[in-house]
Amino acid sequence: MPSSHTLAADHGHSPHGPRAPVHVLLPSWLHGPATWQLNACLALWLAGPGNLPLWQALQGGGGPGLILTLFAMVASASFALLSLLTWPGVHRGMGSLLVLAAAVSSHFMWTYGVVIDPTMMANVLGTDAREAGDLLSLRLVATVTALSAPALWWLWRAPVRLAALHRQAGRNLAGLMVGLLLAVVAALAGYQGLASLMRNQKTVRYMINPLNTVYALGRLAADRLPAQGRTLKPVGEDARLGASYTGQARPPLLVLVIGETARADRFGLNGYGRPTTPVLMDWQRERGLVNFPAVGACGTSTEVSLPCIFSPLTREQGGDDRPRHENLLDVLQRAGLAVLWLDNQSGCKGVCDRVPHASTRTLDDPRWCAGGECHDEAMLAGLDERLAALEPDRRARGVVLVLHQMGSHGPAYARRTPPDFKPFGPGCRSQTLTDCSADGLRDAYDNTIAYTDRFLGRTLDWLAARQPGFDTGLLYVSDHGESLGENGLYLHGMPYALAPRQQTHVPMVMWLSAGLQRRLGASPSCLRARAMQVLSHDHVFHSVLGLLDVETTAHDPALDLLSDCRGRGSRGRTGIMAAIPALLPPS
Repeated sequence: MPSSHTLAADHGHSPHGPRAPVHVLLPSWLHGPATWQLNACLALWLAGPGNLPLWQALQGGGGPGLILTLFAMVASASFALLSLLTWPGVHRGMGSLLVLAAAVSSHFMWTYGVVIDPTMMANVLGTDAREAGDLLSLRLVATVTALSAPALWWLWRAPVRLAALHRQAGRNLAGLMVGLLLAVVAALAGYQGLASLMRNQKTVRYMINPLNTVYALGRLAADRLPAQGRTLKPVGEDARLGASYTGQARPPLLVLVIGETARADRFGLNGYGRPTTPVLMDWQRERGLVNFPAVGACGTSTEVSLPCIFSPLTREQGGDDRPRHENLLDVLQRAGLAVLWLDNQSGCKGVCDRVPHASTRTLDDPRWCAGGECHDEAMLAGLDERLAALEPDRRARGVVLVLHQMGSHGPAYARRTPPDFKPFGPGCRSQTLTDCSADGLRDAYDNTIAYTDRFLGRTLDWLAARQPGFDTGLLYVSDHGESLGENGLYLHGMPYALAPRQQTHVPMVMWLSAGLQRRLGASPSCLRARAMQVLSHDHVFHSVLGLLDVETTAHDPALDLLSDCRGRGSRGRTGIMAAIPALLPPS
């Protein structure tokens, strides 16, 4: 039978009184911290190391008082946010996500000069594995590890002392109120300098980690969740084919090429000092191709611009918002035309969901699809067979083919062109663009523009060869531009109001065969004069309807590039703005 001493030891007691709990015998620094202590330390880390790009951007642009004010605001707001998330089973997981979000955002701010806003977050969520792979690098891993490891160690090193649920709710509410109160006090104390900073450096608000990420995700959820399952509003329910289809000798065949990340100022057609567009320039001199040198994009990312190009709404009417209406392809299909979307990108962002569509991801063509992705010329392979497979009755009326390019999508510009097509030299191959020399980056990007020129030339050749059976035409426009180190910015996706011209000034060209010109009664000289005006993505919806002679009340002649050239005037329907503003923001 065990002695009383043994029983005392077995139950954690000694003959001299109760034994101290095991955690009391541990060094004090291994004790589980109280939640407010843990949150306070994490908040200080988020405000300090987690926002190094912000403090670096403010060097020389704000005094110590302003920086201290902003630091106090960020730390207090982060403490309030962490207090809100302090619940059993989720606290450390959510804290870890905030730490990692701050570290990842810091890497991309440092490397590409981007900021984190709802548009950029939409780009992140819409990125596929192929595009995400272009952004992976050892520097990303090193930066995230160096920044996040100390905070994650502190977060996970010991158990957190959480109270019962009802008591924890009270503590969380108290922490939330204290954090918000301190943030307000800091803002009021430094209001004058803070207000000046936000007016003069508007990008700062999108650089505050991790609040920028939380805000961006919240805005996206608020915009998108209510739209889930919502039926799109019909557009062009009265759409019908115009008089040119009566007894037509040949149906129209229009190819609409949507470019990717092409800058207008890198097109030789627009006066760039390098011969990046020799094929298009030949078509301009000899075969009537029309260049539009002053075209503004609807957005600075594919996620925004692609739906906006096909939207019946102008940008000022909300065309850059989450789509609430059917689009151009729905109207064309409703009118009775055959429509086909071919994609060499990460998808059509919902634009092609209700029409026939295909992707190069299903291709296994060693000529164009080596290395895990296809070059744009892959979309031309087997195009006649795709055309023949369209519904015969619709094909007999007319065909619209949309080719969505990979184009100049960065940062892996070197991968966007075939290995044997590098007219300006190999260029920089690094996906960390800050590692590239200015000349190497220029060469790599210009190669992609030259490849787009070759792709468009081959598409035009294909269309010209089909003239015996079709009245053919082509319209090319890029979705947005790209920053290549100007003012420390790379890639695209800046908030539109702050975006530099390089991200919003896009190239556009049009070619109409002689047969299509006669069919429309279009004057080439008039169209060339029209091309000198300031235009935008807003014109695409209405100009394509005009090119294909689709009659509908959704068509606005004021936004149709060909309306004046057909002698139809420029009468806009009621409710449409009478004048088109200059949409290109200043540099």
